[in-house]
Amino acid sequence: MVTAAADLVRDIYLAGPGGERPALSTDLTTLEAAAREVLAPTAYGYVAGDAGVGATARANREAFDRWRLVPRMLRGCAAARDLGVELFGRRLPAPVLLAPVAAQTVVHPEGERAAVRGAREAGVPFVLSTLSSHRMEEAAEAAGELPRWFQLYWPSDREVARSFVRRAEESGYTALVVTVDAPSFGYRPADLDGGYLPFLHGAGIANFTSDPAFLAGLGPEPGDQEVIAHWARVFAHPALCWDDLPWLRDLTDLPLLLKGILHPDDARQALDCGVDGLVVSNHGGRQLDGSVASLDALPAVRAAVGPSVPVLLDSGVRTAADVVKALALGADAVLYGRPYLYGLALDGQRGVAHVLRCLLAELDLALALTGCAAVGDVTSGLLDRVRA
Repeated sequence: MVTAAADLVRDIYLAGPGGERPALSTDLTTLEAAAREVLAPTAYGYVAGDAGVGATARANREAFDRWRLVPRMLRGCAAARDLGVELFGRRLPAPVLLAPVAAQTVVHPEGERAAVRGAREAGVPFVLSTLSSHRMEEAAEAAGELPRWFQLYWPSDREVARSFVRRAEESGYTALVVTVDAPSFGYRPADLDGGYLPFLHGAGIANFTSDPAFLAGLGPEPGDQEVIAHWARVFAHPALCWDDLPWLRDLTDLPLLLKGILHPDDARQALDCGVDGLVVSNHGGRQLDGSVASLDALPAVRAAVGPSVPVLLDSGVRTAADVVKALALGADAVLYGRPYLYGLALDGQRGVAHVLRCLLAELDLALALTGCAAVGDVTSGLLDRVRA
């Protein structure tokens, strides 16, 4: 499909003489500071905080900065571009999906419902977190026909895991993204200093409290603290290992992706276990401080699994130039996280739609300015590594 995402730029300029201005900045890197002004300190710390001293988060950004784009000229692609990509037999409108982010009601009362509606406005698919503040069925209803995947934090209770998978299938989620880099919470000083974890306040556990398998483990008329204590027992699964994956593979026909893969040996082992795709991710720098940057790990993972396995890049993506660099280094698409949360905090559904429309407009122009008529034209030949 031919996109007109860049028309947003024209529309903003044409409205300018009449005194109209965008409600939020089109520089998406400024939205974090703006969101900090409107969020409670605990909420801001939860969304923006990193593990340890933030070395992994900084590495994610530095990895993108080590590459420069080398545009190609006179390729006749300035009229229109095709941003679409095909993943698991489905055509997606752009190589961008909303990353799964937990407990979104800490930044806006409507949480995931508003985020999904904003994504629907912009036409950007999403990955819903297991730890959403609204049930997966509610998010699916808000999505309409928008493509959607479900991120699975694998519970320690297999019956709860089974129930989550069945509910996701019945709600129209078309892939499962199993997060494997969080067997425990990372050491996050912002949350620790505030003594704050949203789940202990009831945010982000709606999929559990609405699940019959989870509720079966509780007594009659449980109190709030009993529910949260049961959630804490069921949610954590530090013993999860490769030998568990065949059970999940046999349970569902949905495509399975592992999110959190950074080592090529793990990538190869994932395929041996029946996994269909990978998300190269260090959890946005929120788990292990001092970890390798996701973008730095991407080429080796891509080489390990070959060209046909879907590989996505997560962690540190902020701009359309980042998206192009990730595509050029081997990603089929990216997951886009914190910026849309800042848009959600600032203006709810409209804020999310604004962020995504700006990103797609910039991506559309980035393709035109690098000489690419379609996402498939992006190759490593567009990149030059910065010399030290």
